[in-house]
Amino acid sequence: METVNTDIIVKEHNEVFVRLDCERGIAQEIHEHFSFYVPGYRFMPAYKSRMWNGKIYLYNLNTQQIYKGLLEEVKSFAKNRNYSIDTQDSDVSNEFSAFECGQFVERLKLKITPRDYQIDGFVHAVRNNRCLLLSPTGSGKSLMIYMLSRFYPHKKLIIVPTISLVHQMAKDFDDYGNKLNIRMITGTSKKDWKDNITDDVVITTWQSIYKMPKTWFQHFGVVIGDEAHLFKAKSLTSILEKLSHCRYRFGFTGTLDDGSQTHQLVLEGLFGPTKSLVKTKDLMENNQLAKLRIKILVLKYDKEITKQVSKMKYADEMDFIVRNQKRNEFINNLALSLDGNTLILFQYVEKHGKQLYDMINSKVKKGRKVFFVFGGTDGETRESIREITERETNAIIIASYGTYSTGINIKALHNIIFASPSKSKIRNLQSIGRGLRVSDNKDQCTLFDIGDDLQHGKKVNYTLKHLYERVKIYNQEKFEYKLYKIGI
Repeated sequence: METVNTDIIVKEHNEVFVRLDCERGIAQEIHEHFSFYVPGYRFMPAYKSRMWNGKIYLYNLNTQQIYKGLLEEVKSFAKNRNYSIDTQDSDVSNEFSAFECGQFVERLKLKITPRDYQIDGFVHAVRNNRCLLLSPTGSGKSLMIYMLSRFYPHKKLIIVPTISLVHQMAKDFDDYGNKLNIRMITGTSKKDWKDNITDDVVITTWQSIYKMPKTWFQHFGVVIGDEAHLFKAKSLTSILEKLSHCRYRFGFTGTLDDGSQTHQLVLEGLFGPTKSLVKTKDLMENNQLAKLRIKILVLKYDKEITKQVSKMKYADEMDFIVRNQKRNEFINNLALSLDGNTLILFQYVEKHGKQLYDMINSKVKKGRKVFFVFGGTDGETRESIREITERETNAIIIASYGTYSTGINIKALHNIIFASPSKSKIRNLQSIGRGLRVSDNKDQCTLFDIGDDLQHGKKVNYTLKHLYERVKIYNQEKFEYKLYKIGI
């Protein structure tokens, strides 16, 4: 009887890794295929000293192990190369009918009716045991997380990137009609892992737990990562690998593009294959998000200034822009002229954000509230500002991208001003998302994107190139925008 040889045999190791038994030549192909260059690797000492080629390899040639979440990618790899593959020992998905789903959702008695795509995301997650759900800012990812938390009887570990989001997630659960015991961990105290976990859900930041011992993680049967693209790769892999027994793994993110702290292959490896649920444009068309108007305000400078800037390096140009008095006065006048709650986003605290705050605060009309938020602002203060803003109709928040581009939900936000140049797709979409939530007195949001035309001759300045990148994003997302040229 003729023996049929299988090129790749998949064997279970744990809930993090599978083993791929195959010939050395095939292993080398897998090793190279599941790899990627680290952003900025050319500037890293290890690369410069030729001790490292700048790549991360997700398939270990010595152990023959690869992340379990990449199994579907391994199957595609084998198919494209005509390799036979045996996955008989791999994880099996669950059957979960639409009828069963409907019954379960009814039993939850939610205060908010889930949208179709939220139901689809929930069902997909339950059927597949692990996945990475792609859903834009404002689409209600926390409701899907709550439904998953109610579905599984196991203890749940919910990981978010910021302390603000820990409190926000717990508040969202209450808004949905919470029936779970929640424990919030926002520090690194050893008492957090010495205590026995008796709560249904632990909500924490990855920074708070990544150093905890493996024994602490044994409490949990479900792990959920929100805003997963913001997790640092080393910390995320440390956490998820300690959850070696945890079968149910779900990641949520609004975008998977440039600016991610962790590569998509790593996220999919740790959580599972990506499932896209809905687009921002679709949510707007269905009135589930506020309508977005984008006004691109291109500031044009005198020739003497453009000549001066043309000789500058990137850092010097940025410094010139954020310190420019006329430019800051323009932002000041714009903010004070707008009606409704206005968010001004900046990059540098002392040399830009603080200057804008002092300028605006000194000229604002009596009674209009002005807030300043940056990395040094504690979580309780940020939450207090958010709550105050929700009650206000004409407040101004001057905040750093790092604190307010992700995780702060202000439904009553009418205007956003990009005061500092940025080309990151993730940062820009997350920032825009701050203004897209609907409220009783708001159905649209206006973004004022400030660009700087310092082009001299044929030389295009760095920050103008950043603007071109933002326009590309608007076109990709099919956002409508108008461009205005303003002399300064």
